[in-house]
Amino acid sequence: MAGLLEGKVAIITGAGNGLGEAYAKLFAKEGASVVVNDLGGARDGTGGDKSAAQKVVDAITQAGGKAVANGDDVSTVQGGENILQTALHAFGKVDILVCNAGILRDKTFANTSEEDWDKVIKVHLKGAYCCALPVWKYMKDHGGGSMVLTSSTSGLYGNFGQTNYGAAKAGIYGMVRVMSIEGRKYNIRVMGLAPGAYTRMTSDLPGRAGREPDPLSLPENVAPGVLFMVSDLAADHSGKILGVSSRGVREIKMLQTTGFSPGRPYTAQEVAEHASEVFFPNAEERTAQTA
Repeated sequence: MAGLLEGKVAIITGAGNGLGEAYAKLFAKEGASVVVNDLGGARDGTGGDKSAAQKVVDAITQAGGKAVANGDDVSTVQGGENILQTALHAFGKVDILVCNAGILRDKTFANTSEEDWDKVIKVHLKGAYCCALPVWKYMKDHGGGSMVLTSSTSGLYGNFGQTNYGAAKAGIYGMVRVMSIEGRKYNIRVMGLAPGAYTRMTSDLPGRAGREPDPLSLPENVAPGVLFMVSDLAADHSGKILGVSSRGVREIKMLQTTGFSPGRPYTAQEVAEHASEVFFPNAEERTAQTA
C-alpha cells in the first residue's frame, strides 16, 4: 500500500533533532524523499554542525528511505536558495516545505537585548521568508505544492518571558493567512502549525524541568498531525492553523465579537457602556501553557 507522500519531495528545516527529525522520518516512511536541513547550532542559535542533519539522513536511508542533508542557514536569502537547490539537485523537484527551524532566547521584555530580539526574529520570521520564497516561486511555476509554517501558542495566545519569540510566531500567523490567499490561483496550499512537544527547546521550561515527559508529548506523536497537513488529506484546509500536541489536534482561529456599531460619531463612555458587545464574555484566559 502506497504511503501518503509516495513520490513527493519534502524540505524540512531544523530537522536534525526534535520535531523536525520526527517529521523527516515519518515523511520518508510515507514515501517522500526528504531534504533534512539543520544548521546544527545550539538552542540559542550559536555554532553549527551539519552532523545533526546527516545523522537523521543516515537513519532514514538505513530504514530504506531517501534523504539528503543540508546545513545552510535558514535566516539568509542565500541559505534559503541553497536549500531549494539541494532538493532540485538530489530529487529534481519539491512538493512540500515545512519551516520548522527555530531558536530560543527567552527573557522578560525588560531584560531582552537588541541582539536577543534580532536573532530570534531573524531565525523564525525572516527564516520562514527566506526558505518559503524560493520554494514558492518554484511551486508557482510547477503546478503548486503544500507548505507548513510553524507558529506557536506563545505568539497566538502569549507566554511569559517570550516577547521576541511570540512576536516572531505571531508574524508567521500573518504570513500563513496572506500566503494562503495569494496561493489559491497557483495551487499552493499554506497552513500554520502551533506544536506542543517535549524537545531540547522545551525540556527545561516551567512545569517540564526535571520531570519525565508525557509520552504523548514526544515529537513522534506530533508528526502524524503534520503529515496530515502536508498530504492531500488536507487539500481543503489552506490558511488554517492547527494546534498539535499531547492534547490532540485542533484548529486555532482568530475571532471577533458582534461589537458596538453605532453608525454615527460616538464617545469613549459609550464604548464602556457597550462593553458586553465589544468584548467576549469573561472566560478562562488562555496562554501557551493552557492552550
